[in-house]
Amino acid sequence: MSATPRPTSVKGIPDAERTLVMGVVNVTPDSFSDGGRWFTPSAAVAHGLELIGQGADLLDVGGESTRPGARRVPVQDELDRVLPVVDGLVARGAVVSVDTTRAVVAREAVARGARLVNDVSGGLADDAMYGVVAETGVAYVAMHWRGHADVMDDLDDYDDVVADVRRELASRVAGLRSAGVRDEQIVLDPGLGFAKAGASNWPLLARLPELVGDGFPVLVGASRKRFLGHLLAGPGGEPAPPLARDGATAAVSALAAAAGAWCVRVHEVAGSADAVRVAAAWRAVPDPGDEDELAVDEDARTGGSTR
Repeated sequence: MSATPRPTSVKGIPDAERTLVMGVVNVTPDSFSDGGRWFTPSAAVAHGLELIGQGADLLDVGGESTRPGARRVPVQDELDRVLPVVDGLVARGAVVSVDTTRAVVAREAVARGARLVNDVSGGLADDAMYGVVAETGVAYVAMHWRGHADVMDDLDDYDDVVADVRRELASRVAGLRSAGVRDEQIVLDPGLGFAKAGASNWPLLARLPELVGDGFPVLVGASRKRFLGHLLAGPGGEPAPPLARDGATAAVSALAAAAGAWCVRVHEVAGSADAVRVAAAWRAVPDPGDEDELAVDEDARTGGSTR
């Protein structure tokens, strides 16, 4: 197998010889797979530390659900949910990302030690976001997005989903550059499940090397999403519930890592931590080249016995 380059470096995030694993810390009552389980700051911090123990390289702290149909929460509620958890995890040495579409939340979290802003809107939800990213110098994930959670299912309309996503992400990059953001700060995310029905997600995964080939680190967030639930549907057609999708998530993590993804974002860390290590070992095997072809038995070459 041909060796592929190891994942690209990102400003402020420790390098690794493999794809990174981002553990999800939802400080929300209504997230689609684990809403309310770690809603208090102490529970969220404890859960984040548990994920680090399972192999997470960084933790993504979010205070607003982006599940399909979710409504926005007041900005003060988001701040009250997120900031104590960022404080607690940073104090314990964790590398923290803040999952927000709001510039004010991003600014406050970065001031408290967050090293990455994970913006599912790619800056489209808040005109001030790019300025905060430029001013602070923080690493920034620009995800492909077409609208908020309450309308995104109506926006799944593509000619070629991979070409369209690449083009729209290129527009986000142009906006970031115009605002003074440096390339070393930028990570791209194809936005699996966001304005994409089940069938629209698979080409983005199968053709992930095309996104990686655009030159920016790529984050893949497939964890427990609906398209995996539909893939794993039972005989009656009922989608597998979110907690039953972790094995499929780990499989996507392995394949994404083998394709050169910089990071995978997951709820259940242990399986994906193993998966990216398998992918790193797989990727590290050099291509022997034509000069190292196995010798061919002379009898086999001539097609018969010498007797």
